[in-house]
Amino acid sequence: MQPNQQSASGKEDGGGHPILLFDGICNLCNDSVQWVIQHDPHAKFRFASLQSEAGQMLLQKHGLPTDELNTVVLVDGGKAYTRSDVPLRIVGSIGGAWPLLSVFRIVPRPLRNALYDWIASNRYRWFGKKEACWLPTPDLKARFL
Repeated sequence: MQPNQQSASGKEDGGGHPILLFDGICNLCNDSVQWVIQHDPHAKFRFASLQSEAGQMLLQKHGLPTDELNTVVLVDGGKAYTRSDVPLRIVGSIGGAWPLLSVFRIVPRPLRNALYDWIASNRYRWFGKKEACWLPTPDLKARFL
């Protein structure tokens, strides 16, 4: 598949939807996906675990390491965003008052990313992890790659 080209089904690249790649065994990451699902009434976002075949293909396609699971990745508009940019882009594109949190983009990226990295490096200790990746319910399955 060529960059920015959709597969026949559109499933592997989200069919034009933003795709959130997350650590499938991380409790914090799984809870974050659940939060996005609850606050995304128009089902804009698609999801894939970093460990999945689709996640690995997207990481490779965007030149990101496939063996490091220390960041969520948002693939949107042909670009891949990582670390603190991801939650800020997500809250900026969902409804309600959440876009107001985008004001934190004024915090310099190195500071935001330092906080992000600290949380990411402690996430298993603070929030735990699963033995296997979370599986979506049948009604949510279409939103997962």
